[in-house]
Amino acid sequence: MNTAVEVTPAVPAGGGERKVRAAVVVGALGVVFGDIGTSPIYTIQTVFNPGDPHPVPISTDNVYGVVSLIFWSVMIVVTLTYISLVMRVNNDGEGGIMALITLLRRLGGERGGRAATLLAGVGIFGAALFFGDSMITPAISVLSAVEGLKIVQPGLEELIVPITAVIIIVLFTVQRRGTAAVGRLFGPVMILWFGTIGVLGITGIARHPEILKALLPTYALGFMFGHFGIAFFALAAIVLAITGAEALYADMGHFGRKAITRGWLGLVLPACVLSYLGQGALILGDESNVGSPFFLLAPGWARLPLVLLATAATVIASQAVITGAYSVASQAAQLGYLPRLRIAHTSESTIGQIYVPWINWVLMFSVLTLVFAFRSSAALAYAFGMAVTATISITTLVFFYLARIKWNTPLWLVLLGAVPLLAVDALFLAANLTKLVHGAWLPLLIGLTAFTVMSTWARGRDVVTRAREEKEGPLREFIDELQYQEPPLVQVPGTAVFLNRGMETAPLAMRANVEHNHVRHEHVVIMSINTLPVPRVPDAARTEIDALGYADDGIIHVTAHFGYMETPNIPETLRLLDPAQTEGRISVDGASYFLSKIELKRGTEPTMATWRKRLFIATSYITADAAEYFGLPGERTVIMGERVEV
Repeated sequence: MNTAVEVTPAVPAGGGERKVRAAVVVGALGVVFGDIGTSPIYTIQTVFNPGDPHPVPISTDNVYGVVSLIFWSVMIVVTLTYISLVMRVNNDGEGGIMALITLLRRLGGERGGRAATLLAGVGIFGAALFFGDSMITPAISVLSAVEGLKIVQPGLEELIVPITAVIIIVLFTVQRRGTAAVGRLFGPVMILWFGTIGVLGITGIARHPEILKALLPTYALGFMFGHFGIAFFALAAIVLAITGAEALYADMGHFGRKAITRGWLGLVLPACVLSYLGQGALILGDESNVGSPFFLLAPGWARLPLVLLATAATVIASQAVITGAYSVASQAAQLGYLPRLRIAHTSESTIGQIYVPWINWVLMFSVLTLVFAFRSSAALAYAFGMAVTATISITTLVFFYLARIKWNTPLWLVLLGAVPLLAVDALFLAANLTKLVHGAWLPLLIGLTAFTVMSTWARGRDVVTRAREEKEGPLREFIDELQYQEPPLVQVPGTAVFLNRGMETAPLAMRANVEHNHVRHEHVVIMSINTLPVPRVPDAARTEIDALGYADDGIIHVTAHFGYMETPNIPETLRLLDPAQTEGRISVDGASYFLSKIELKRGTEPTMATWRKRLFIATSYITADAAEYFGLPGERTVIMGERVEV
């Protein structure tokens, strides 16, 4: 049964418990809301950007309509869809698109549902789009903050791109140190940020309090239906107000639904709404403020400090999406959609804090390319909205499918929620498609590229697995042959651990050792790694032992279960085994570890298109060293190779 996990330790009731709850909310404010919380910097100025291919004319009615549409988009997509509905669905406490994919895969396995399998593929495309989001978010966020310099001092405009590039290089360079040390600062900084933008919003509202009428849905509806030709194209920029909605869901496993809900309703939503209202009021007072209404809300003396605070907030927003990309890549590798990647845990206390070097440097190169190619947040905005709307649409679709099929929600109730919410998503998606030639193609290209790599790897992995199984042969038959072999094999003292893909076939390295060296170790452990569609597995359920039909031959099979959020450590897993079940004590510190290395070669069999075979083999080169990945001691690890055609 899937239940939400609250990441709050047991504490005495009363004041202590309230302090812990407050600490979790502060932590969530520092990690979860950075992306959506910095959207007020660039959303309204992008809507009214005169350089837009479909600009929104500045008029009183349009200002009311835009602000009202922003407010109700946030309420419908973030508060209703994500906070109230989607975040009720979890995979053992974990949220996000990868959690939905694992639920769909499990559902497809249980019922053989073709629709579930198809939607899982769509979900993988949504995960692929997240990589595009991870590239665009740091670029647009940091650029938009640094662009405040031209409000403070117009002569500094030429320095915006170089300063942004330096900040981004520093940001990615320090990733290997982890966020544990600076993470404690994120919450207070974001509290200061939300407090500041809320107060500035109030000062704008005080000048033109009539802007509060924009909270009425009639203004949003009037703008949509009365000026549909303008409002429809405006949606491509208004969607920027809901960027980061997926992050609320993806980080649910770290902070729990309650903490995120409290942070959103108690601080983030009010602060952002006040900022949007204040900016709208500022434009009503003077149309010339439309160029940068966010920074112009602040008095002259406060603009430079606001730029510095905005830069800090956007760095935090970027940090959240970068670590999210590490998490998605790690989970995708565990589920078989990416090769095994080198992963470093950067915190001894928080398992979710990881660093994936290959992903880090690809992201940095991509972000810098975007900064120098687009050179402004307004130009990047067209690209940003496409990734956001596509991911939100996929999440909403999968949620209602699971609600109907997995939880047997009445069809009328599913349709009552799905039709209007998906209609809203479809409007946003259609509006962003109009920006296809102006930059919206970029996240689609990134998503399609990542999806092609991920689906090709999954397909090639299946092909290699079948070819490998033919070479390995059945494990039980191999063990029987060892028992009755004449003359008997020579047994050498010590423990040998052979890593294998399952318990159906014999390890290639063990078969080669027997056939070519004609020896076996006194104590043999054949170990298989089983990645379950759950985040983590407790130590009590970590291993299963099978004697393989002979209780006194010193050969056993161990299945080690890991969650997709975990990095397997073989020596530590062996220490968990009970000597009474292992046909003797395993010498973990003196054991020899044997790995079967596969050399891939393009074959003539029509297993995949030729270009996909080349892509699969090329992708295999980024695979992390198996000995390092599984925590094996290098000086006691033996690698034996075998050639396999794909």
